[in-house]
Amino acid sequence: MREFIVEADGGSRGNPGPAGYGAVVIDAATGETLAERAEYIGVATNNVAEYRGLIAGLRAAHELDPTATVHVRMDSKLVIEQMSGRWKIKHPDMKPLAFEAARVFPPAQVTYEWIPREQNKHADRLANEAMDAGKRGERWSAADSMAELEAADAKAASAAGGHAPTAAEGTRTTVAEGAGTTVAEGAGTTAAAPSSGWAPADMGAPATFVLLRHGETPLTPQKRFSGSGGSDPALSAAGREQAERVGAALARRGTVQAIVSSPLARTRETAGIVAARLGLDVTVEEGLRETDFGAWEGLTFGEVRERYPDDLTAWLADPEARPTGGGESFAATAERVAAARDKLIAAYAGRTVLLVTHVTPIKTLVRLALGAPPESLFRMELSAASLSAIAYYADGNASVRLFNDTSHLRG
Repeated sequence: MREFIVEADGGSRGNPGPAGYGAVVIDAATGETLAERAEYIGVATNNVAEYRGLIAGLRAAHELDPTATVHVRMDSKLVIEQMSGRWKIKHPDMKPLAFEAARVFPPAQVTYEWIPREQNKHADRLANEAMDAGKRGERWSAADSMAELEAADAKAASAAGGHAPTAAEGTRTTVAEGAGTTVAEGAGTTAAAPSSGWAPADMGAPATFVLLRHGETPLTPQKRFSGSGGSDPALSAAGREQAERVGAALARRGTVQAIVSSPLARTRETAGIVAARLGLDVTVEEGLRETDFGAWEGLTFGEVRERYPDDLTAWLADPEARPTGGGESFAATAERVAAARDKLIAAYAGRTVLLVTHVTPIKTLVRLALGAPPESLFRMELSAASLSAIAYYADGNASVRLFNDTSHLRG
């Protein structure tokens, strides 16, 4: 089930006076802005404008997906407490508006959260744009809106230590998908993590890693071990098509600011195709390479079980065990991947970065973010060219935003 964040605001220059509202719908998993709404409503009070903004935001979310769950974030304590049922609605102007808002979605699909005004700048700017347009005798136009861009600029200035009286709110993250299991790649499922409302309010923008597993190679459909010690295959025709689809999807979202790739051929080729679509360069990070599977490279799981049964049993039971022939243990892979993660977090603080890598590194990053045990590596299903996303905050906490999304490969 999809999850949306609705941020809404309203204002009145006079209270009552010339009034307008603004609302934005955000994909909770990716941080992508999906819809903006704003309107000048004539003479009204602040509270009426705020309710009108809430209704507009909920309706926009409903148009996108009526089955989605919605997390509403507003700086109006009155609206949040009344819609949450904790405060009674006494004013006659508020009752019909609250009733209208409550009818857009079934109540079980909507939650409400109060946020400080400085965390609601996108919706606030939309409301002011609408009031400015009304003052000129015009209608607000989404095509002319600068609210999202100005909010992002203000946030960036704040993060850089500059004066930013209108710091933007909300973390915009790009979503990447994890891939199939090491030995058997199947269709993945998408799981969105908690919305940004769960994130610490004072941590600033996280470093967000969109994790892209490379596209298919000739070995992928055959479910063969393919690590860093084998033939280093290139993408197949199907894999190149998958990479093109990923690039198109990420271009539509527009949130990736940098691309980092594993040094292996299949990841560099995938990254190059995506980078060409996004107009970005690719940086290679050695720590993102796949595990070396030693003598198992190029074999299927069944072939390994037939030829090296004892080694396989030990490997499945102990993260310190190495594949036959001096391969790399999962414990060693985790240490390498964690070092690369820390290096990249420091280099890309507050930015959204696409990491083009492999099954084991992606699953390891997810495992470490969740604090899951090593055996969880065998309990994740990750598909070729899938996207997953993890946000890393300044206090050292991590939030898994998306896992094994392959929706961009369909249709």
